[in-house]
Amino acid sequence: MIFFFVLVVLLVVSGCFYIGHDKFGRLPEGERLDRISESPNFKDGTFHNREPIPEIVEGGGGLGLWLKFLLRDGGGLTPPTPLPVVKTDLKALEPDADVVVWLGHSSYFVQLGGKTILIDPVLSDHASPVSFSTRAFEGTTIYTAEDMPDIDYLLISHDHWDHLDYDTVLALRSKIGHIVTGLGVGEHFARWEFPDKMVVEADWDSEVKLEDGLTIHVLTARHFSGRLFDRNRTLWVSFALETPTRRIFYSGDSGYGSHFKQIGDRFDGFDFVMLDSGQYNDAWRYVHMNPEQAAQAAEDLCAEAALPSHVGRFNISYHSWDDPFRRFVTAGAGKPYQIVTPRIGEAVDLDDPSPSVSPWWELNTKRDNAG
Repeated sequence: MIFFFVLVVLLVVSGCFYIGHDKFGRLPEGERLDRISESPNFKDGTFHNREPIPEIVEGGGGLGLWLKFLLRDGGGLTPPTPLPVVKTDLKALEPDADVVVWLGHSSYFVQLGGKTILIDPVLSDHASPVSFSTRAFEGTTIYTAEDMPDIDYLLISHDHWDHLDYDTVLALRSKIGHIVTGLGVGEHFARWEFPDKMVVEADWDSEVKLEDGLTIHVLTARHFSGRLFDRNRTLWVSFALETPTRRIFYSGDSGYGSHFKQIGDRFDGFDFVMLDSGQYNDAWRYVHMNPEQAAQAAEDLCAEAALPSHVGRFNISYHSWDDPFRRFVTAGAGKPYQIVTPRIGEAVDLDDPSPSVSPWWELNTKRDNAG
């Protein structure tokens, strides 16, 4: 009994030291918390969705859901063979070309209006506090910080581990000009010793006007936030990037809601959209879209071209790894926009995204069926 008690105490103490690691970030405090408190979206110590979601879903579904996640069947959750990828030389892109390069999951390199923009980069081989959990699919960890050119703007939609990766942002620190994110997320960067002057934190429906006609709009999403036990102390957002000749939209993580139609009406449509289309299940139906909802969101946004996001590199839910691609393509058939499905690392030319349409996932599925 004494041995067992000592073991429990050691585990608790070790756990406390571990969760004090810098990678967990820090909750907003001081002047930053004072600014947050002025937001109409912040009440009783937390941020709230404009379209409320049931608490059981917002909280993740409790212990039962976590046990289901840990004990889930491994069949089809990961690809049977390494995924086909293309490692575009990001430093060699034509500087005037408007290009989107999907880096897998929800990470994007964007060149727009002569500026370089990196969205929710996770270059690590895992998307969790521990390296053995939420591992990247084989063959999909192809970029490092050294492969990145200087980044004018780093955009972070929210502070979940699969969108804000500690190792990645630290490795990129010397290359980042400015950071744009939601209210409160700057506190994590402050703990990681990024200068406050680098970070712009914004509420929903805010504009960040930049040089050379580029505007970053910080917009609504329907989700939640938190890197450990505290929920919704920082804001989750979507982004619209606008130049005089182009508009693109990134949903971040978001359940389906009326905000997509409102955003589409406000901007009179988008040339290109990247939409949360994976890691769905019934318990999370208000905080992640399934592929059919994402297809509808693309129509609500009056998109000319749509790319499925939050897919293709990690599995955080219970569906097969290729289910989002198959269902998104089926749901988008006949819709008034083009479906774009590049391989990881493949550059999409926004002047003509049509070459980036290939059912590349079918090859891996056929291999799986062949045993």
